[in-house]
Amino acid sequence: MQSRKLILGGTLVTAIAALAIGQAVLQGATRQAVQAPRFEVDPMWPKPLPNHWILGSVIGVGVDSKDHVFIIHRGDSTLNQRTEAGSAAKPPLGECCAAAPPIIEFDPEGNLVRAWGGPGEGYEWPESNHGISLDDKDNVWIGGNGRLDSHILKFTHDGKFLLQIGTPKQPVNSNAMDHFGRVAKISFDARASEAYVADGYGNKRAAVIDMTTGAIKRFWGAYGNVPKDTNMGPYDPNSPPAPQFRNPVHCAEPTNDGLVYVCDRVNDRIQVFRKGGEFVKEQRVFPLTRGDGSVWDIAFSRDPQQKYIYLADGRNERVYVMERQSLSILTMFGDGGRQPGQFFAVHSIATDSKGNIYTTETYEGKRIQKFAYKGMGPVSRMNQGVLWPGRAGRRD
Repeated sequence: MQSRKLILGGTLVTAIAALAIGQAVLQGATRQAVQAPRFEVDPMWPKPLPNHWILGSVIGVGVDSKDHVFIIHRGDSTLNQRTEAGSAAKPPLGECCAAAPPIIEFDPEGNLVRAWGGPGEGYEWPESNHGISLDDKDNVWIGGNGRLDSHILKFTHDGKFLLQIGTPKQPVNSNAMDHFGRVAKISFDARASEAYVADGYGNKRAAVIDMTTGAIKRFWGAYGNVPKDTNMGPYDPNSPPAPQFRNPVHCAEPTNDGLVYVCDRVNDRIQVFRKGGEFVKEQRVFPLTRGDGSVWDIAFSRDPQQKYIYLADGRNERVYVMERQSLSILTMFGDGGRQPGQFFAVHSIATDSKGNIYTTETYEGKRIQKFAYKGMGPVSRMNQGVLWPGRAGRRD
């Protein structure tokens, strides 16, 4: 039942021969131009933050109904007070800098609108916050992938606490009906009033909850199997496909046509299900990738058909533009580095109503980037590299 496999290349540590074969495909020496969405990085977005604020590892991005962009980051736990956040040291080492509040809202022009988040009355802030999503009412949902995080938090658009689903410090149990296991991300089917939970860094499942009550309604593992918490060991690209998800299950994204796309990150694959959990197909993406894996997060294009998938690959430092129905890669962009348009552990991805893409970077990347949509056009190179301004539309 599996779809054809994508064997496009691998990492240097895997095999030089495999890389050479993959590189010939990437360069597309005989590849005819295909039509695909085109982008270029906006190096001036967002605008500088006030108050000497800086970002830690940015591990979530979402867009509201007005195209305001929300990020969530781990400033206090991922910034070094000696070298980055000296004003927060005791005693302070200097005027600069300090971690911005965990949740930051930008308007479409990149201006800071609001910053909030962290521990408060009536709820338990995650040990390690992870993922941020906005529902159809512009409420803000977050998870957590810390060792003790087994719950979800829901806030209003401006940060008023609404709901805590589950309690912290619960054991890993992929069949639990009352708590989660280090949730990576929450996505929504507003018409059904259901939220899809990528669950996660502890559990090995996609779970569906009622958006109002938070009650778990159903869940499933890889191939629609009953999820098991057995440790399968490290991913081996030469072994048969794993019958269960590996940690982390990093996204579970429902579509307008009744499907759910799950990021099985370390297994280097997207698995597709019906909303009841019935397995439809899968696609492996650069399956020689080891370590953190290749399938980190996905976002859909905003046309009614959601024709395209944008896939963030934080190990190979690229974003893939894929045709959703066939799961084929049309083109890709990005490269490892710290300049605009490059990536250091590109982690999360989202789109706005204008077709723009927003990406965040974890580990030492610690930033958000905007890739401005430049319309449809021919793309003759599979790997476009860094989308510096002025390059959109070039066919070199």
